[in-house]
Amino acid sequence: MAPTLYDFHHLPHVKTQHESKKALWVTLLLTMFFTAVEIIGGLISNSLALLSDSAHMASDVLALGLSMVALYMATRPPNRRFTFGFLRFEIITSFLNGLTLAVIALWILWEGIQRFLHPEPINFRLMLGIAAIGLVVNLILTIVLSRSTKEEDNLNVQSALWHFIGDLISSIGVIVSALLIYFTGWTMFDPIISFVIAAIIFTGGAKIMRESYLILMEAVPDGFDLEQIRADIRKIEGVEDVHDMHLWAISTDHYSLSAHVFVNERIQPLCVILAVNEMLKEKYGIEHATIQVEHAMLHDHGHYGRAFLEKTASHE
Repeated sequence: MAPTLYDFHHLPHVKTQHESKKALWVTLLLTMFFTAVEIIGGLISNSLALLSDSAHMASDVLALGLSMVALYMATRPPNRRFTFGFLRFEIITSFLNGLTLAVIALWILWEGIQRFLHPEPINFRLMLGIAAIGLVVNLILTIVLSRSTKEEDNLNVQSALWHFIGDLISSIGVIVSALLIYFTGWTMFDPIISFVIAAIIFTGGAKIMRESYLILMEAVPDGFDLEQIRADIRKIEGVEDVHDMHLWAISTDHYSLSAHVFVNERIQPLCVILAVNEMLKEKYGIEHATIQVEHAMLHDHGHYGRAFLEKTASHE
């Protein structure tokens, strides 16, 4: 008999996010258009700050493209090989987006140092005009993505949002740089502003990489207290001990938990498992839990099992 989806799990490990898709399509098209405008404008005006912003916008095109792929991959159902589905692709994409931000920030820093050592003339009017247009575009895109993240939790879209927050700040930085150059005539403001932009972009990239890294390393997700969950499981009638417990995230809102429990012989183990699953779902929103029932005498736990048996024997 051919296996079905139910042979792999009882929960659908898929993620369909219509609002995120619409937001990403809008931002992708607008970003592609304005990236071309900034690159041309930056080359003509000879502004490093503007070119820095265009490089960041180019990374946004890549980031948004990866984000779109991740959203479509997340809708694919699990199979025999990928039994958790393709939700983790969202996290991989987020990590790559964060890494891209960090690399671009380092490139801007390097170019800023070179421009600082070897100043070049700048076309002020063109630099300011394109930066002003960029400010409006980036403000619109930041609002669109921000609303999307409030409606649907997605680290992938959050990483794209960080790109545009960086773009928005970059546009403001370019405008400030242009005005300072206009009133002072000191072109050094161009690389100095670029340094600030690079620091902001790197900070955003590092934040996204850290969040993605923690999920990829299957760390306990933020907002969960593993010891408190262990204590709550122990409160359930029939549970005498909880050990070998793991809690991790498949993606931003898909959590899994596994645990081994010693169950009182006088209590039906299936009732204990049902009670544990209900508590985890109602109190913590964890719907995918694997609870293994054990007995310290029948399962080899070494010193841990012997200590447990001695402790229970002393209480009787």
